[in-house]
Amino acid sequence: MTRKKNRNNKRKSKESFQEKYKKLSQKLLNLLDRDPSKGFTQRQIFSILRISQPAERKQMKVMLEKLMKQGIIYDDDKGKFRSRTKVETYTGTVDFVSRDYAYILCEELEDDVWVAANDLEQAFHGDTVEVNVYTSKLQRGRLRGKVSKLLQRAKTEFVGTLILHEKFAFVECDNRKMHYDFFIPLKETKGAKDRDKVLVLLTAWDKKDKNPKGIISKILGKSGEHQTEMNAIMFEYALPEHFSENVEKDAAKISSKISKEEISKRRDLRDVTTFTIDPLTAKDFDDALSIEKLENGNWEIGVHIADVTHYVQLGSIVEKEALKRATSVYLVDRVIPMLPEKLSNELCSLRPNEDKLTFSAVFELDKDARVVNKWFGRTVIHSDRRFTYEEAQERIDTKKGDFVEEIIVLNTLAKKMQKKRFENGAITFETVEVRFELDEKGKPVKVVPKVRVDAHKLIEEFMLLANRLVAKYVYTLKKGGGTNTMVYRQHDDPDPEKYRELVNTAKRFGYELSSDPDNLSKSINKMTAESEGKPEYDFLQQLAIRTMSKAVYGTKQSGHFGLGFDHYTHFTSPIRRYPDMMVHRLLQHYLDGKNSPNSTEYDKMCLHSSEKEKKAAEAERASIKYKQVEYITQFIDYDFEGVITGATEWGLYVLMPEVACEGMIRLADIEGDYFVYDAKTHSVTGNNSKKTYTLGGKVQVRVRDTDIERRTINLSLIS
Repeated sequence: MTRKKNRNNKRKSKESFQEKYKKLSQKLLNLLDRDPSKGFTQRQIFSILRISQPAERKQMKVMLEKLMKQGIIYDDDKGKFRSRTKVETYTGTVDFVSRDYAYILCEELEDDVWVAANDLEQAFHGDTVEVNVYTSKLQRGRLRGKVSKLLQRAKTEFVGTLILHEKFAFVECDNRKMHYDFFIPLKETKGAKDRDKVLVLLTAWDKKDKNPKGIISKILGKSGEHQTEMNAIMFEYALPEHFSENVEKDAAKISSKISKEEISKRRDLRDVTTFTIDPLTAKDFDDALSIEKLENGNWEIGVHIADVTHYVQLGSIVEKEALKRATSVYLVDRVIPMLPEKLSNELCSLRPNEDKLTFSAVFELDKDARVVNKWFGRTVIHSDRRFTYEEAQERIDTKKGDFVEEIIVLNTLAKKMQKKRFENGAITFETVEVRFELDEKGKPVKVVPKVRVDAHKLIEEFMLLANRLVAKYVYTLKKGGGTNTMVYRQHDDPDPEKYRELVNTAKRFGYELSSDPDNLSKSINKMTAESEGKPEYDFLQQLAIRTMSKAVYGTKQSGHFGLGFDHYTHFTSPIRRYPDMMVHRLLQHYLDGKNSPNSTEYDKMCLHSSEKEKKAAEAERASIKYKQVEYITQFIDYDFEGVITGATEWGLYVLMPEVACEGMIRLADIEGDYFVYDAKTHSVTGNNSKKTYTLGGKVQVRVRDTDIERRTINLSLIS
């Protein structure tokens, strides 16, 4: 027994020595790599790394000699040790993921650059910086760097909560990627009270100061109140509160009259059966469907879109504002429209029993939903009926009601188009979205999953058809070299590394995904079909979506992976998306027989629209998260079943399907063991117990507490 114990102690001692050596090597490399242009003497290294014991100093000397022999470092003629790493300078954007470090995203580099927080030169999340990049051999090729210059602030105004002290104040920022509190002199608080939600303006940040300095620029209200928190989200994402007086005046000047002369320039479809199908709460109806049976037995289906560009002239005040906003934003309790109400809810809304100007894609479909003929152009229509999705679905389910035959025909054709789309490589994503029922004070009283029924899919299929064939029409206009400038909706293939993670996670649930690039979509669809109705279904759907690339706007035709289309654009929502307005203008330009315009300006507008779309999506998620946190607060100390949806070095993210909310278990709060994160497997493992928690794992959790201001839900692990 004694000998065995001694052997174990020696093994532990050896492991401990190796671990210490590795950590010491890492500290040395981190020090030298932090600024490869700067060298350190042996005495400086001992002092900075706090190496005081004779044995450790001897070990460091041996290490320095070894690293010099390996060519990783060198001793200059001044007695200083320096990194031999080659340094290159790039420009990038800061992604401040943790209080301790950030990544710099550079277009020229495939991999992101890791930078310690102390080496950011006081840059915030989203700032543009110049970064010196080097590769550390002990980091297995991972790019590391040091910010050399702050080039541009992404913003200088931040949303946060004021904390008043006797002689000074601080503002704690709401954004979780803002890792610094602002120091506020009491004279600059503008009368704000303790725990008020405020806007703080950055005024200075001297290098000698630990925190940036600021002044209160606006008081939003008391933290935790509905109106205050929603306004905070709007300011956080720079969303406009209202239209300026100039924009409203410009919109008011637009005539609502439709002249006989204008009608004579258009295809008149007012006598064809036409209706809209929209959500119950919709105020703007930007698309309508018409249906007419032809003598040959085929169906002529018209997809009619509000002719926004007829009313919003290029270069007008309204048009410039629409470009600036680029998209409407849909928060939990309000819509921030791209266009003033006179346009979005009146002139351009395809309201029933009114003549309306539209831009249309008209298709002749046979009984198998094949497109026999197509036509694009400006039209005038007259909607016979405004259906809600629920009313349209009732016609489909009961086979009764007005326009029942037309809706059933459209639904039959839509199902055939959907079937072909999936056969051709489209991915079947059926994610669960939620909406909130709010009381008169804006407090959520119920979380309701949004259920997609056939009526939703019917509209979706005809919008997809119009978007696809408009894109294909413009792309194929110019034959024999060159293409016409067009705004496309681009969606690249999944990131290979993320897809491998999906493959590995799905395998743990018993689903085999193909690694063949040509079979990715069919493989994902197979997993979706096999997992439907099972507990892991929603989680795997979310994971598959995270695997996908982000769809963006651009003038280069690159196809749409998720939909399985070679050509795709956005033609069907010009009331709420500026790219659709660009598409309408370009399509009419080509219908008029004109030559292709230069793509440079369109590239700029596409980039701007993509960035605005991303901001809008973030704001919408923030408003949903806020309401989820507010809703779940009533369930503190309640237990729920959960599924692990994410893992990081600081915690596990867990979705609780019963309440449609996601929270986090901090690793430091898991009792009985010390858990370590594995970036390769996205899992955490107990140091002693070896208990492992992986993506998709089922756990029992308790709602520990919530932070409405930070929009976080903290959970405890039960089992």
